[in-house]
Amino acid sequence: MPSNDERLLAAAIYVSSFFTTFIGPLVIWLLKKNESSFVDYHGKEYFNFLISYGVYSIISTILMVILIGFVTIWIVGILAFVFTIIAAVKAYEGKEYEIPFVFRIIR
Repeated sequence: MPSNDERLLAAAIYVSSFFTTFIGPLVIWLLKKNESSFVDYHGKEYFNFLISYGVYSIISTILMVILIGFVTIWIVGILAFVFTIIAAVKAYEGKEYEIPFVFRIIR
């Protein structure tokens, strides 16, 4: 079981993403990834999530030409919001959580 500090920092990666999408989580991850494998796992998971849902957003934007993108962009946004909250809660509980629909580039 990870320590309280590790759990708090892993959850902070996800929570800080609501305020600074990229910089906050990156700073936390880079400062603590060598000290904690738990924080390292959640940092990698968050950035894989960010890349994946960024790609989904770009595809949805392109699909707006044929009007279906106006629906899919809302779905992507809602899923990103919900999965970020779930991941933060799971990280705080000390669990490793794999966010659905994420392709894992960073290992």
